[in-house]
Amino acid sequence: MSDWELAQNDPAEKLAKLHFFSVMKQQDGAEIEFGIVVKEFVISGQNQSMRFFAEADKQTNQHTAPYTPTGWGSDLLKALSECIRSIHRFPYEGPLPENGRASV
Repeated sequence: MSDWELAQNDPAEKLAKLHFFSVMKQQDGAEIEFGIVVKEFVISGQNQSMRFFAEADKQTNQHTAPYTPTGWGSDLLKALSECIRSIHRFPYEGPLPENGRASV
């Protein structure tokens, strides 16, 4: 157990340490930067499988069914890797035009 984990007085507080990352998605000759925050939660007991949660700062597939890339894991590498795979699962389509409708 790390010393920072001792700061949590009650499990309902859900104390987490934040890790920040950036990855560039190559798409259609452009680079799209995604920020990723990985939360390392204080978990007591034996079940450590959901200790790390990664989430991207942008959605993909915005015009069809918006999807926020995420990843869970028992360690930072698993959660981060799963989130990066999720970023590549769907295209980044950018924000909708001002009228709120995608062009077909």
